[in-house]
Amino acid sequence: MRRSLGAVVLGVLLALTPAAVAHAAPAGPPPRPAAPSAPDAALAVHPLAAAPGPIDNPLKGFAKFYSPGGNQNVGYPHALTWGYFGLSEIMTSASNCGSYNWSIVDNMLAETASYGNQAAIRVYLTYPGGTGSHPANAIPPCFTGNVAMRADTYWNVTHPDYDNPFALTALKNFIAAFGARYDGDPRLGFLHLGLVGLWGEWHTWPYDTDTADGRPNYMPSDANGAQLVAAFDAAFNRTKVEIRYPDAAGGAANNRDIGYHDDSFCFREGSPLQGVTLPQSLGGASYAQLQRNLATGTENKWITSSIGGELRPEIQSTAFASWPNGSGAVDNLKACLELTHASWMINEQSGGYAAGDANVGAAVRLMGYNLTVDNAYYRDTASGSTNVGVRIANTGVAPFYYPWTVTLGLKNSGGTVVRTWDTSWDLRKVQPLTIRNFPDWNAGGDYRDFGYRQYFQHTADLSGLANGSYQWVLRVKNPLEAVSANARKLRFANATQQSDGWLGLGPVTVGTGGGGPAGFEAEAGTRTGGAAVASCAACSGGQKVGWLGNGATLTFTGVPGGGPKTVTFHYLTAEPRTATVNGQPVTFPATGGWDTVGATATTLTLPAGATTITVANPGGWAPDIDRITVS
Repeated sequence: MRRSLGAVVLGVLLALTPAAVAHAAPAGPPPRPAAPSAPDAALAVHPLAAAPGPIDNPLKGFAKFYSPGGNQNVGYPHALTWGYFGLSEIMTSASNCGSYNWSIVDNMLAETASYGNQAAIRVYLTYPGGTGSHPANAIPPCFTGNVAMRADTYWNVTHPDYDNPFALTALKNFIAAFGARYDGDPRLGFLHLGLVGLWGEWHTWPYDTDTADGRPNYMPSDANGAQLVAAFDAAFNRTKVEIRYPDAAGGAANNRDIGYHDDSFCFREGSPLQGVTLPQSLGGASYAQLQRNLATGTENKWITSSIGGELRPEIQSTAFASWPNGSGAVDNLKACLELTHASWMINEQSGGYAAGDANVGAAVRLMGYNLTVDNAYYRDTASGSTNVGVRIANTGVAPFYYPWTVTLGLKNSGGTVVRTWDTSWDLRKVQPLTIRNFPDWNAGGDYRDFGYRQYFQHTADLSGLANGSYQWVLRVKNPLEAVSANARKLRFANATQQSDGWLGLGPVTVGTGGGGPAGFEAEAGTRTGGAAVASCAACSGGQKVGWLGNGATLTFTGVPGGGPKTVTFHYLTAEPRTATVNGQPVTFPATGGWDTVGATATTLTLPAGATTITVANPGGWAPDIDRITVS
């Protein structure tokens, strides 16, 4: 979307944009991904407290316009910067269409990276009125004499003949060179296909397929437009790319890893008011973005391809005053985000938002990914080779789209990271836990389960580390860190997320002797009868299991067996109690109260392999159990 245009003009423009191509039906509810592996039962469970996610996490949220030399980090916190470029500013040679001057793009990417941000960009040929620093007519000078030009008297710009073989070849060669230079560049977060039509938005209204108004059609044929889409798909295999409409070029992008970009996000227009993002089933217009998705069966494209857009300029300053339901020209923003699954949005006027605005914060946290580690899994004491696992939930509307490296680490008591392990964990697998149903699906209810709390595990070699107390930590490497020391860190929505990018998973003692005792949290065990989990501030995981005995039991599974083992019970009781452990009687002295943790040990002979330990008391009450360790 351009910086400023009248609402009436824009409304007419959208209304007369060609309707979506026909499709038999919406795609319907997507099948759930494969369920993840279960956590390793031999590892102790360490719950982590959730917290609000950061509002300036990388590759999501709002993007402000690039202004050379301007401070990119003023206004509402953000991690993306949006930039336009005219093609004539890159293809500057009048005699050679294969000559490219990339300095204008390089300068923007370098300056943006210096602020720790990633860029989102588009290259255009026509931009009514220009941007102020970029030209209105950006047709390369090498087209002169080789490509017919077409006057657009409505917008006072010139369009090239997009179907001209010379122009098609030049554009495809440019796209190939563009990708060869920037595909996978850590400074570039998202790329809009651009090039075709007004503002590079793949429409030329009123010079479009509706020729009844006496104006010719200036758009490329679907076949030629599809050549450009295919060229972008071939040139950019790592950087996420987006196109305006799902029906552009006859839907040529729909079976490719190319997302969509709603440049008129969540606006309502006309009389009566109709949304230009939400489908007709939610009060949208026939030409609304999501109606086009439903018509082409592409409403689930977000699962693998990124979705972006621009919050309509007319509503940017006021949109969140009526969050989430909207009012007047502002449609239901929550529904718009949940059904488009948008990760990012151009929003120049976000610079005027207060950083503490709760409504804006709620919207930004919903956009894209919002990752929380709910549990870490590891042995409380370990040495040699040991396993560490985490379970990650996503409460955003979209996955994280890039294969950034997840690294485990150990911090010593002084807070210094003393060892790291790069894992093979793929955050792209952490899909949103729930997604919103389209009314058109007739699926019943507003929401449905989709993703899972994804479990990942890594084996860490602790050999050579001095015995002592450490903390397990976790971080995600932003590739921009290789370019800029100011690169934004991807941070989790957890209370133990640290400002240096590391997420605290919990303490561990590194010692000698076969990996140390294996720890098991009571709340992770299997309960029968009236046994119940209760909060416990003094307990290791913040929880305990009570109401044990008189028929109620607690079973720990995955316990390493193989002969005599020392089993240490961490428990709570205000009075002496007894229990049977695998049928063997154990006495539990009073600990001083139901909020005070004590410990007692017993020796059990356990069969080889993974086995179980069951706490019971058929004729009375047992103590509350926090956890056990087995050595």
